[in-house]
Amino acid sequence: MLRAALGPVCPVCRTAATPTSQLRLSLSRPWHSQISQTVQQPQDQLQKRFLGMQRRKIPSRMVLSDTVARPPPARQSRRKTAGPFTGMNRTVANIRDKPSSASTRSSRSLAATAAAVNSRHESRRENAEKDVKEGRPSRKGGKKPFKALRMQQSLTTIGYGQRTQIRSRMQEMDQFDQFNLLPALQKAVVSDALRGLVDIKPTPIQRLAIPMLLGQVADRRQSRQFAPGELREFLLAAETGSGKTLAYLLPAIDALKRAEAEDEEILAYKKRLEEEKKRRADTNYRGPAVFEPHPTTARPRVVVLVPSAELVSQVGAVAKALSHEVKFKTDLLSANVSPKAMARNLHSPAGIDVVVATPHLLASVAESEPNVLSRVTHLIIDEADSLFDRSFSPATTEILEKARSSLKQLVLCSATIPRRLDTFLASHYPKMQRITTPNLHAIPRRVQLGVIDVTKEPYRNNKNLACADAIWSIGKDTSDAGYSEGGEKDADVKRIMVFVNEREKTQEVAEFLRTKGIDAVALHRDAAEHRHNAEMLAMFTAAGPLKASNLKPVTHTLGRSLPNTKVIVATDLASRGIDTLGVRHVVLYDVPHTTIDFIHRLGRAGRMGRRGRGIVLVGKDDRRDVVAEVRESMYMGQALV
Repeated sequence: MLRAALGPVCPVCRTAATPTSQLRLSLSRPWHSQISQTVQQPQDQLQKRFLGMQRRKIPSRMVLSDTVARPPPARQSRRKTAGPFTGMNRTVANIRDKPSSASTRSSRSLAATAAAVNSRHESRRENAEKDVKEGRPSRKGGKKPFKALRMQQSLTTIGYGQRTQIRSRMQEMDQFDQFNLLPALQKAVVSDALRGLVDIKPTPIQRLAIPMLLGQVADRRQSRQFAPGELREFLLAAETGSGKTLAYLLPAIDALKRAEAEDEEILAYKKRLEEEKKRRADTNYRGPAVFEPHPTTARPRVVVLVPSAELVSQVGAVAKALSHEVKFKTDLLSANVSPKAMARNLHSPAGIDVVVATPHLLASVAESEPNVLSRVTHLIIDEADSLFDRSFSPATTEILEKARSSLKQLVLCSATIPRRLDTFLASHYPKMQRITTPNLHAIPRRVQLGVIDVTKEPYRNNKNLACADAIWSIGKDTSDAGYSEGGEKDADVKRIMVFVNEREKTQEVAEFLRTKGIDAVALHRDAAEHRHNAEMLAMFTAAGPLKASNLKPVTHTLGRSLPNTKVIVATDLASRGIDTLGVRHVVLYDVPHTTIDFIHRLGRAGRMGRRGRGIVLVGKDDRRDVVAEVRESMYMGQALV
């Protein structure tokens, strides 16, 4: 029994575990008695004595350790062979370097391992040099900012180094007098196009584009020289509300008037016209009542293509404002103009110089009259990212091919450069000169972005209710404004735009807002009330403030209403190019699908240096990470790429 209790314990080891004083006394006694006494002691006392022997003395803080000069020992992995959880914390897959079997892994040489490490470091070094060259932020730890936006990346990246160079080029010309424009055109810009502005200076895109389109300044990155009669291709890319319309209209009209002064056919016509006027001044004149038509009758020389009828009216208004001083004829081809008026203006005996049209309508006119594009020298495609997509591309390409024989300058203009457009231009127009502004693809900092979580109280996933509440919070300050001196309420009218993703949703949201006492209209291609929508859109494009006393009172079924607030519910139809100078607030009812839609929709507010605010309604099925990163990039002033 004693042997079973002791087990394989050696008597010497038992003796070594006892204190020194007990060891001296135990020398005079036989080891059998010592073992029996040790077994009888409690187990806890043995553990205390054993721990007391293992306790070390703590050295003084003034004494250095003996291992100070020794290098730290190399850390060795606990497991020499790869276990089942070895690859869980890796950041690189290393699929190609993975051996096929354990024998192959064990036979890998040190030279091959060193070569793989060197190649990996070399690739990282090349990526870092590429980031520095293109102006992108460094990739620290292999992590890239804005992961959600990068997953939905649809815009072409422009390096920050290139943006810095563009800023330095913008400082060279900061006045309209520095452009080689005709004196009449210089006067028209100040007196008509930019009437009412105190400090008249060209915008960034105008400083960069106008000299290059005029041939006054050549592109420093373009080493190739163009022949006098060769087609010149340009891409104007600038943020929304930056004055792109004047940037491409002024050089085109300048070239139009200069070519008119040298056209022998037009000079001969003017000479015959003067003689005809002298003959008709005679009282005995009995000749024909109608003189021969102008050589440019139904033969325009400048064509501007835009995607919507609203944009046709806007660009046409700018062109007609310039024509008051410069004297040229402008015709508009859109769904808002009657067919009789379009035919009468296009075939006017006085001739036509500039045509602003939508692609499908102009393509149908060119199909019935093939020679209508035979004299076009300047073709401008505004909102090129839309006009080269699937819906507009066939008509746009057809017009471009029919006008190519006489074309001297092709100008594409857009606020965004999607990747698909960049690939298309690189393959079809490799010689195109690109003019971009430093803030391209970036929403200005003067536009603030707020977020409303529709999933929380009191909305309970009701976006209609959240939208109405947001509009009421914006318009409440206006409705509660003080009275004027005459005793009548005369506050400024708040103009708010609400954007949805689907056309069918516009009518539903507009009707719900009207039930809540808000004056709202639905703007889409199938809208029945075209006249009312046109009047509402005219109020939104007006630059000056609107007074409630100048508007017609709106009756509501509810006793509670917002009399000084006007709302337009629209799709992307109203987000492309329309100069909504009077808009300060934009509500994104649906989260946009891409960053392109973010830029265009939020770009309706804060135009021409004004401040604005956007509000996004985020539901349970919306991408919250995308909205968060868009908001962060707007705060940091970075491009949405």
